[in-house]
Amino acid sequence: MAIKSMTGFGRGELENRGRIWSSEIRCVNNRYLDLKMKLPRGYASLEEKIRKKVSETHLRGRVDLFVSVAGDFSDLQEVKVNTVLAGGYQEALGRLATSFKLKSEVTPETLASFPDVIVREQRDEDLNEVWCSVEKVIDTALENCDRMRRQEGDALAVDLEFRLNSFSKTIDIIEGSIPEIISQRQITLQERLEKLLGNVQLDPARLAQEVAVMADKTDVTEEIVRLRCHIKQFTQFLQEEGGIGRKLDFLIQEFLREVNTLASKINDAEIAHHTVELKSELEKMREQVQNIE
Repeated sequence: MAIKSMTGFGRGELENRGRIWSSEIRCVNNRYLDLKMKLPRGYASLEEKIRKKVSETHLRGRVDLFVSVAGDFSDLQEVKVNTVLAGGYQEALGRLATSFKLKSEVTPETLASFPDVIVREQRDEDLNEVWCSVEKVIDTALENCDRMRRQEGDALAVDLEFRLNSFSKTIDIIEGSIPEIISQRQITLQERLEKLLGNVQLDPARLAQEVAVMADKTDVTEEIVRLRCHIKQFTQFLQEEGGIGRKLDFLIQEFLREVNTLASKINDAEIAHHTVELKSELEKMREQVQNIE
């Protein structure tokens, strides 16, 4: 089986230079690809790369992606001395000492105590290096999520094939019942005409004409041929790679269209019971198909 569910979960984690990067991906069914991501502050510029990577494995569905980082960031801290400002403070202290005839002993500690002489700054990270870590944890999360989606996809395919087989058998039963239904209706028509006409002799040619009209109205050969064609297509789609959910959903609609036409043409209690079974199977199949990518 090659199909994938749109429901899955994956997680990735790694440690690099004292920092622990982690990523989580959660996805559910959706008509189109709807990607929502939450990144640590300062890494918004990586969104486009992440979006491109996720779209390589997710064709549609609601995808929530979370990336977080924790650990030691001391290597990004930098202490700087504003020597121009410190010189200004030193000069000012010298003038004060001269003006008030004070003994001046300006130490580094004295200058460092003034505002903004010594400042701590955060250095910018190398985003190329950051991307290496982010890409790895996202790849791992995507792989784990994809594995889960394929496993559920296999289970969905098995269930759909089982229901499709049951659907096909019911179609065979309906097709096998049609000659008997037409024959019984012919007998019923003849009995009604004889009752209405009494002793008047029935015209065989006229009776044959009425039977032919009745048979034409209940002819569902075209519908059955289409249904079997759809069954074959459905089975082939289940073996294909890539996104097949929309194709399967379209076929389910076509199945329903043909079943409704078939039921209206035959108008028989037993056939109506079988068409209810067909619609019930199709509804269950539709629910499963809604979760296929």
